[in-house]
Amino acid sequence: MPSVEEGSLAPKRRLSCSTCFDALWFCYSPVHQMQQYYRLGVLDNCSGKWNSLVDCLSLKTKRSSEVQEILETREKAKPHIWTFRTPEEASVHWKEQFGHLDEME
Repeated sequence: MPSVEEGSLAPKRRLSCSTCFDALWFCYSPVHQMQQYYRLGVLDNCSGKWNSLVDCLSLKTKRSSEVQEILETREKAKPHIWTFRTPEEASVHWKEQFGHLDEME
């Protein structure tokens, strides 16, 4: 049975650029371009998709330890989708947002 090192408890991500390439490919499709035109009034120049692909390909040239460190740093830098509140904070926020509904009764 292989031994597990202290630092390698986190699962290693395998870096794949195929999702970036697929997103770039779809970006140039008429379906995506028409969606963007309908929603925003402009066509998508796909620069964000190009940047993602170039970034992924540049990560492929680095050592796996560097890649893991970079990906972990990026993951920690992302803002969390939820705002955590204590029960007191949640109660105050709820009353600010929906307190007027109690007054109707």
